[in-house]
Amino acid sequence: RKKGGSQGKISFLCRRSGQYTMNHENSKKTPDGAPFDRSGSQDSLDELSMDDYWKELENIHETRGNNHEEQEALVVKEPDEGELEEEWLKEAGLSNLFGETGDSLESMVFLSTLTRTQKAAVEKRVETVTQTMRKKNKQHQIPDVRDIFRLQNDSKGKVCDGIEPSTVRTSENKNETQDEFSLGTDDRSSPLEDTRLSETAINLEIAFSEQAASLKDSSVGRVGKAGGDDTLLPNFKLPKDKTGTTKIGDLAPQDMKKVYSLALIELTALYDILGTEFKQQKAAKIKTKDSGLFGVPLAVLLEQDQRKVPGTKTPLIFQKLISQIEEATLETEGLLRIPGVATRVKSLCQELEAKFYEGTFNWENVKQHDAASLLKLFIRELPQPLLTVEYLKAFQDVQNLPTKKQQLQALNLLVLLLPEANRDTLKVLLEFLQRVIDHRDKNKMTLKNVAMVMAPNLFTFHGFGSKSVEQSEFVMAAGTANVMRFMIQYQKLLWTVSMYYFSSSA
Repeated sequence: RKKGGSQGKISFLCRRSGQYTMNHENSKKTPDGAPFDRSGSQDSLDELSMDDYWKELENIHETRGNNHEEQEALVVKEPDEGELEEEWLKEAGLSNLFGETGDSLESMVFLSTLTRTQKAAVEKRVETVTQTMRKKNKQHQIPDVRDIFRLQNDSKGKVCDGIEPSTVRTSENKNETQDEFSLGTDDRSSPLEDTRLSETAINLEIAFSEQAASLKDSSVGRVGKAGGDDTLLPNFKLPKDKTGTTKIGDLAPQDMKKVYSLALIELTALYDILGTEFKQQKAAKIKTKDSGLFGVPLAVLLEQDQRKVPGTKTPLIFQKLISQIEEATLETEGLLRIPGVATRVKSLCQELEAKFYEGTFNWENVKQHDAASLLKLFIRELPQPLLTVEYLKAFQDVQNLPTKKQQLQALNLLVLLLPEANRDTLKVLLEFLQRVIDHRDKNKMTLKNVAMVMAPNLFTFHGFGSKSVEQSEFVMAAGTANVMRFMIQYQKLLWTVSMYYFSSSA
């Protein structure tokens, strides 16, 4: 397969022993000897932005070929559908539905707070688990969740637009209680009416899946279709609210646990409504390093870093590499795109492993492009991807959702589902990338360019083995770059917690 611009072409010709062989034809070299083929014209940079993606992949493969030994490949488990959905129910906080104790009261209370589309998502999974258990002659007695919903609906009655009322939801933000409200009341517009008012306003009072259900068979709201000209992204914004907006950092751990359960159900319901398959992936346990910097699990890194700097939320080496890049200047042309010299990056990596925690590493010897290469190396060498094994495919599939608003809504839910360490590290990374883009007049790195360069480092996770790598590289290249672009552009919205997550019965 070939992909390239007018001045350079990258040809992926064959695979040998699980590695891709790449030919770079007619390329120029930077003074450091690294491949770099660009004119100074910003128009040229935009035209060749996909070439940025393929060149970044070439640099990644070259680095792996010259770097330390490959990590043990992750093996993604393929459980049967029943096991998958049973695990989903457990993570959604509904394990009591099929627990040995038979006590489903807590689950029933939780179910009573769900919307119509969320309930449908739960019903679908419960039905799958039930059928699987029957086939295996298991003795768990799972109550028919549809009967539970039916009883609840009979007692509540019907409301307009087909949206069933949930319990009154409240939210606390910095010790300030928001006014109570309930969905579907007479003085509140329907999701469809709200969309007519503003296609760029993000409604946080009504579940995203309910909004998608209302618009599914309507021509309203199609201006934001994901296809077509994608040069300009909509100016999505949150409606002003006198009570303020709740962010992830405003919530206590016990509240985030509840938000996680609802976000998982809501994301599943949204994907169901939009016809996109949502399945969490699971990776087999592998042997990982229990100390060091590169190729170390985030949780291990933070544990050792917090002994040195109590309260730190992102790895110290990650923070230092970003500050090293910024101290030089963010106006350097080709920042993040021009790779460091592979042999020097390898040497720096080894020296950092030995001297970073001792405080004897000499940062004056680290060139800016080398620091940028080390930052990208750190991200892609994580034993499990920054976006996690569980949700990496769901992040990739965001590109398949019909409208840009729905893509943004899905990304918001996925961020809520990330472990705290992954979420905090992603946030710092996205903020740094935006600062790079803010200097695009000088460094020639637009949003599109940065997304193209960074997407391979987050989405082509080599630990999955050749099959997933091949799919990511050849089939999903442009799509994952667009997802990366969305995460950078709308990062301030991604850490927002919708008001409908909060229930008076929670």
